[in-house]
Amino acid sequence: MRVELGAHPKDRPSSTFRTSPRPLSVLAKPSGAICNLDCDYCFFLSKEQLYPDGRFRMAEEVLEAYLTQLLELHPGPEVTISWQGGEPTLLGVDFYRRAIALAKTLVRPGVRLQHTIQTNATLLDDRWAALFAEEQFLVGISIDGPRDLHDRYRHDKAGRPTYDKVRAGLELLIAHGVDVNALVTVNAANEAHPLEVYRHLRDDLGLEYLQLIPIVERANATGFQEGTEVTERSVSPSGWGRFLTTIFDEWRRHDVGSVFVSMFDAALAPKLGLPATMCIFAETCGDALALEHNGDLYSCDHFVEPGYLLGNITEQHLGELAASPAQQRFGAAKAEGLVAQCRRCPALASCRGECPKNRFTTTADGEFGLNYLCEGYLNFFTHAEPVLELMATQLRRGGFADEVMDLLNGADPAAPCPCGSGNPAGRCHR
Repeated sequence: MRVELGAHPKDRPSSTFRTSPRPLSVLAKPSGAICNLDCDYCFFLSKEQLYPDGRFRMAEEVLEAYLTQLLELHPGPEVTISWQGGEPTLLGVDFYRRAIALAKTLVRPGVRLQHTIQTNATLLDDRWAALFAEEQFLVGISIDGPRDLHDRYRHDKAGRPTYDKVRAGLELLIAHGVDVNALVTVNAANEAHPLEVYRHLRDDLGLEYLQLIPIVERANATGFQEGTEVTERSVSPSGWGRFLTTIFDEWRRHDVGSVFVSMFDAALAPKLGLPATMCIFAETCGDALALEHNGDLYSCDHFVEPGYLLGNITEQHLGELAASPAQQRFGAAKAEGLVAQCRRCPALASCRGECPKNRFTTTADGEFGLNYLCEGYLNFFTHAEPVLELMATQLRRGGFADEVMDLLNGADPAAPCPCGSGNPAGRCHR
């Protein structure tokens, strides 16, 4: 039986598992932090304060500089151009048509352009859907589960719920044949309902590609990554672990090869000796930058703060800024800043201390810098380890035999392997 993991909808592998090293990526924010919604937990709305006189619309000269420099840095065979916000659709369809046309004039012959956009979907109409279908966009939709869970924190400027508009936008994209994935934030409202969230996305909405993102919101007035307290909306460490393990068990029993969860693909990658597929699990940081509407380049989407401003691409090339000493220090600090507890943790090869933005708690030994979500990740990786090892072993052999699928579909991975070796199923390498 063949299993397909980690694939883009338009590029599913013919064998079993496909991933690639992470190239330099840029999240471009052509509308800055401006958004038509006012989600309670949004960490980016406050970034508007960084540009009190901004018009929050990427000028043509900035757009041209960005696309020119990005395409110069990526020889191909495929270049991903990522649009995000705020809410990037606020700029209108015509802005993106101009950007797409410009990119086509700049790209090298034979190089494929892949546009991605992350949207709340509430402003989508037939013009948007037609554009995304025509240009083969990969569209990320922000949705936090069924109506009651989604609407708990995701509302518009007037405090009105948004689920119905999001669903209407999603169904419009599906009707036009647009490739869609769901970005699900896990927070205090939905952390206790993992199966309700997962089954709604899978069964009610028919989604096959899911991203699970923990909400860890610092309790401060600046919106920056500072302080040691979190808001009441933040997911709890234990709740995050239970959310992941519960969905993992549902997925491995019913959906391997038909539903693709980025977190699970990322957990499997090191078992196969592959590079990290998510920056949070890479050994170092620094190759995922954020570009503001005026050309300012920041070290990371989660560190759009004055201390992490690298420069402006209209004054210095994107490649030079990405290779600057400041960015190199930022990237290396992830590994260098690991606390002793992380360095001796059995899950280090999988977790790598996760994202530095979440390292603001103290270990039992009194060392500052432990990841707030440590408990949850340790529970998840420990729980998933036997199954992931089994999957990796079988994938190296070229596919999953029927007896292995039986194990994934509910048998205990600690039981003797059907191969007759006497080894636990999750550890058998025969």
